[in-house]
Amino acid sequence: MKQAGDKVPETTFHTRSEGDWLDVTTSDIFDGKTVVVFALPGAFTPTCSSTHVPGYKAMSKHIKAEGVDDIYCLSVNDSFVMNAWGKDQGVTDEIKLIPDGNGEFSKGMGFLVGKSAIGFGDRSWRYSMLVADGVIEKMFVEDMDAPGDPFEVSDAGNMLEHLKSRG
Repeated sequence: MKQAGDKVPETTFHTRSEGDWLDVTTSDIFDGKTVVVFALPGAFTPTCSSTHVPGYKAMSKHIKAEGVDDIYCLSVNDSFVMNAWGKDQGVTDEIKLIPDGNGEFSKGMGFLVGKSAIGFGDRSWRYSMLVADGVIEKMFVEDMDAPGDPFEVSDAGNMLEHLKSRG
């Protein structure tokens, strides 16, 4: 499992933009930037849609005011699903949705978990992280021993509180 001080894994995300395929690498996302990433189990799922994305969307200006260049929402879903979910959530430029369709980034982070018992297959565990120039500065990882889909520490408010405490 990756932790503070580690580099994010090298991955290429296969995205769709304006009808065209566009490969986006971890270097494109992280190099020379301060980025917040929050990862979650799936687009259109209850907690992700009702609380996690709306929280980051609502606090995006405050988070960016603390020196964050971009906010990314990552899920093990394909680009078509992530793009449709972004429209459903009314996301414009506050958050960038990134599809980890094959789970390669999540696996490289050590957070690819099996959810086959509920018909989800492999998914990302729920967490958030602050990344500076490709190096993880801070992580908020939900309790991996808790049952179900815990949502206690990876929220936007907790991230904003951390950013403000950095001085």
